[in-house]
Amino acid sequence: MSDMSDCTRVIHYATSILCSNKGSMEMSQLHRRVFQRFEISEADFWYIVKKCARFVMVQSRPGEEDAESDCTVVAKTSLRLCKKYSKNECYECQDLHLCKYFVYGNCRYGKGRKECKFSHNIQSQHNYPLLRECTLHELNEDDLFLLLLQNDPALLPEVCAHYNKGTGVFGACTFMERCTKVHICQHFVHDTCLFGPKCKRQHSIDGYSRRMLEERGLSGDIIRELPYIYQNVYRLNSQPQSSELISDQGIKPVAQMEKNEICLHFIRRKCKFQDQCVLVHFNLPYKWELYDGKGWRELRNMEDIERAYCDPKNEYSPGSRPVNFVSMTKNGDPVRRLSTVSSVSKPAHYFLTTQWIWYYKGDHENWIEYGHPDDKQRATSVTSRELEKSFQEDNNAEVTVIKGNRHYYVSFQDMYQRNPKHNTKRRVRRRPRFVSISEVESKAAQ
Repeated sequence: MSDMSDCTRVIHYATSILCSNKGSMEMSQLHRRVFQRFEISEADFWYIVKKCARFVMVQSRPGEEDAESDCTVVAKTSLRLCKKYSKNECYECQDLHLCKYFVYGNCRYGKGRKECKFSHNIQSQHNYPLLRECTLHELNEDDLFLLLLQNDPALLPEVCAHYNKGTGVFGACTFMERCTKVHICQHFVHDTCLFGPKCKRQHSIDGYSRRMLEERGLSGDIIRELPYIYQNVYRLNSQPQSSELISDQGIKPVAQMEKNEICLHFIRRKCKFQDQCVLVHFNLPYKWELYDGKGWRELRNMEDIERAYCDPKNEYSPGSRPVNFVSMTKNGDPVRRLSTVSSVSKPAHYFLTTQWIWYYKGDHENWIEYGHPDDKQRATSVTSRELEKSFQEDNNAEVTVIKGNRHYYVSFQDMYQRNPKHNTKRRVRRRPRFVSISEVESKAAQ
């Protein structure tokens, strides 16, 4: 792509067409729609779909023989509605301040003379910066609301488990038409129903559930899309993601991945495997590369890029054509950083491993290392090294952190530290400790 703005436009467009198509789409269909609109390379497309946090790839129904239909792309966001806003208990947080019934599409105050006391303005002073930060500010309201609904199960009524047991019109549900949960086939929601139109369970919203949902404020449009929203909620939360990775040629097994870890022994000129080594041979414990459409090539001024990257406050490298450390792109082209193994996975006497440091954003736009005191001399119960060990064990985990008398949890999946009591969140960053070329040469000679 020519620049980062092109990449952003593709992401916006792909998100919009996914949301307009019930929140998800087969990979082949998304591929076709994007290439009809943009002149991009295969590498650009696969990189965006695989690396952008906006999209999740999940395996379609097992047994499908069509190779182009083996993957579904679902639109994703970490943005949520603030739960305390409707109780008038929140004024500043990192979640949207919007009327829940406005999102449902059927706020009774929004249609009458009496004005709703909760915001119906996605462009408000509080909401717009959050949408812009998540690059969702260009979505129309309908697409944004569908995205929020399928990513936040708390906004949706539950599917009745009793309806899915027993026989009869209401299954084993004793509340029958008075049930406050949705009567719909659970196998359909899980995309595993074998009976299709012949299924005895509902694959759409029946009249009883419709009336219940309308009483709860859901509009007819949302109710019509609800079965598909449930499917996408299941896809996003059951994590049936493919264990395969995407390359510019398509999907390939992990065993066929390109080498992406730097050999410690080669840096010390002691690798006995030479050209047969399965690791990358490079003279530094880090290597910055750019994908030019044909392959990965080294970036110039690698030490300057690394020095900037190691400072958590930096989102860009120096220079007129910088590397974007958030999107890992340079002028829209994919960028990657190779490195030696994490220091926590090797004994202490190993050197030139990569020491990763974990930071959270402070109150004054500063970044504070975990385990170190803040400006009020309060330190977190968990150190940077302990977070890194947890990350190496499971990079989708959540870790509980205590500071003072407050409890937080750090999510590796979206890199936020959240306070569940006050429903606030702070950004988290993982950056390596800087090692200069001269320091590498000195240690390699030992």
